[in-house]
Amino acid sequence: VQLQASGGGLVQAGGSLRLSCAASGRTFSYYAVAWFRQAPGQEREFVAANYWNDGNTYYADSVKDRFTISRDSVKNTVYLQMNSLKPDDTAVYYCAADFGTKITYYGFSRYYSDAQKYEYWGQGTQVTVSS
Repeated sequence: VQLQASGGGLVQAGGSLRLSCAASGRTFSYYAVAWFRQAPGQEREFVAANYWNDGNTYYADSVKDRFTISRDSVKNTVYLQMNSLKPDDTAVYYCAADFGTKITYYGFSRYYSDAQKYEYWGQGTQVTVSS
C-alpha cells in the first residue's frame, strides 16, 4: 500500500489550497483516513479525519470551519480543502490511513487523532502561507 500526497505550495494568507492523497494497493472505502501536519520544531498534530462517510468526520479546533476532508471513491483519493489559510497553517501535511488493523468503525471516535493508530503514511507535502 502506498499513499501519495500532493497539492502543497506557497499561498498568501486568506488563500486556498487543496491537498490530495491517492492510494494504491488498497481502497480507502470503509476505512479511516486522516491528515496530520508538522511545523518546524513542533510535534506532528492532528488536522482532520474521516471514517467512510461524512457522519464520521472530525477536525482540529484550529481548522474547523476552514478545512474540509472529503473522498472520491472512484479515484481512491482523499482531499483536504483548505480555505482562509493563515501563516500558522504553514507545515508539512501528511495523509494517513488505517485499513482496519488498529482503527475499526467502533474505535474511530476514540482513536481518530492518534497518529500511532494509522498504519500507512504519505510522504508529506509542504504548505507555506505567507502573511
